[in-house]
Amino acid sequence: MLAAAACRPVAPGAFQPLSRCLTSSFPLPRQPVPPLAQTLERYLRSLEVLVTPEELEETRQLVEEFGAPGGEGERLQAQLERRAARMENWISDWWVQSAYLESRLPLAVHSSPAVVLPKQDYSDWRGQLRFAAKLIAGVLDFKAKIDQQAVLVEYRRGHVQCMAQYRRLFASCRLPGPKHDGLLLPPPGRRPPTFITVVRNFQFFQLEVYNSDGTPLTVDQLHQQLQRIRGLSWKTDKEPLGVLTSDHRHTWGQAYSTLMRDRLNRESARCIQRSLFTVCLDAPVLKVSDERYPSRVAAQMLHGGGSYSNSGNRWFDKSLQFIVGEDGVCGVLYEQAVADGSPIATIIDHVLDYCKDPDTPRAPMTPLPLPYKLYFYITPEIQHDIERAKQNLDILITDLDISCFTFRGFGQGLPKRLGLGPDSLLQVALQLAYYRTHGSLCATSEVASLRRFHLGRTDAVRPAAPPVLRLARAMDDEETLSLLQAAVESQSARTEQVLAGQGFDRHLLGLKLAAIGDGQRLPEIFMDTAFAIATHCRLLTGQVCPLRPPSYPPSAPQHPSSD
Repeated sequence: MLAAAACRPVAPGAFQPLSRCLTSSFPLPRQPVPPLAQTLERYLRSLEVLVTPEELEETRQLVEEFGAPGGEGERLQAQLERRAARMENWISDWWVQSAYLESRLPLAVHSSPAVVLPKQDYSDWRGQLRFAAKLIAGVLDFKAKIDQQAVLVEYRRGHVQCMAQYRRLFASCRLPGPKHDGLLLPPPGRRPPTFITVVRNFQFFQLEVYNSDGTPLTVDQLHQQLQRIRGLSWKTDKEPLGVLTSDHRHTWGQAYSTLMRDRLNRESARCIQRSLFTVCLDAPVLKVSDERYPSRVAAQMLHGGGSYSNSGNRWFDKSLQFIVGEDGVCGVLYEQAVADGSPIATIIDHVLDYCKDPDTPRAPMTPLPLPYKLYFYITPEIQHDIERAKQNLDILITDLDISCFTFRGFGQGLPKRLGLGPDSLLQVALQLAYYRTHGSLCATSEVASLRRFHLGRTDAVRPAAPPVLRLARAMDDEETLSLLQAAVESQSARTEQVLAGQGFDRHLLGLKLAAIGDGQRLPEIFMDTAFAIATHCRLLTGQVCPLRPPSYPPSAPQHPSSD
């Protein structure tokens, strides 16, 4: 198969450095290594409302010892600076390895974000297939812009953004391993795959989406092929093999080894992994009240609804999955090891705009080969793995609460009138809500993009804890507005620091990994209880929106989920 040579897998337990396989065509600055003293001072400040005064004093002594002239901190800082001088990005590889590939938690719910798209104007399988055909055509249209380097460079707050993540999205997949995961990435310069994966009723199909001359199939051709897939997947008694990918990574890694012993299974799994992306043709969402409906739809996008709903219609390892429901419910599920939220949002924005355009004139229909059904040989051992994965996923879903609602107390006009940044105001509001519920503040991480740097990924914005605490304790006082302004301004300042590459979270991670790489005893600062408290975030917040070049017209706002 030609596509079989189009992607080079990275063995589980290994990691292919992004700097070796991806480059940015636009000159961007390298991500800086923050000054050691600055990071330590900001780390201590973040602990002021998280630990007791006695614990803070103990930690302060450890920090002073770590940062002392000639100490461990200076030695590790010098290592990071040498690493930054010889690598295109000193932290991105480490971050992906540490945060994603070494994590053993299930991708479903715990890791992979979901995006709910606007409900489409159809309510049966005919409309489903027609919309899916146009969606596929829209995604291929965006991919053509990437291949032709015609995607306009994005800007955020006046800074050019690194565009390298777009090339990793297609034909990529996470590969499970018993101890560490790997990544399958398309090497630059080689012919990419020409097919996608479509899954319906737990049955996977390989669908060629290009003609022999290299042109993409038209919407009508794609619609015809999807009708064929529907005719080939009418049975509803198939095992939900895809549920295996939702399990704990260690468990799925072991099941994957068992699955791949069989040649038929290897060929089918590799086809899914190497496909450009996956389209999930879902059954209708279970009817609920209008009030609960948005939450039910969000759950459907996040995990598929359970082993007896649409969860078997997923391959959670796949980087990019488009979900098209028979009832007009649609969304996107993506895996974060290869890309962050903003490129996903931009692709979605393009596809939705593409789907709004009137259908193009019908092209002459040429004979097309039947979509190729992917078969799996399910042994009793694999059947046992599937049953265990179904049980684990259903328990996980039962333990998850999702509540989606529209806040109507005020809109964007209020923060504008007060001269407050809307994002910072929201972050402060989340802190206040947590304080009112629990009587204390907690470690919180808001994801901030570092795409202004070459191959930059993300860092964490920590909340303006002391100003927020003062505000929380004085909510009924007359000085509330001035305290709110101070808290929001402090949050905005912290955000700007992180966007400039001066956050402390990734820097501390780099120092810790550098110490581990030395094979020496881990410095006491990383063994401290306060460090565990600071790095165990009870709130993970963030907002994602597409970044448009100035020449792009605005579109209807979308509401992707947090990263």
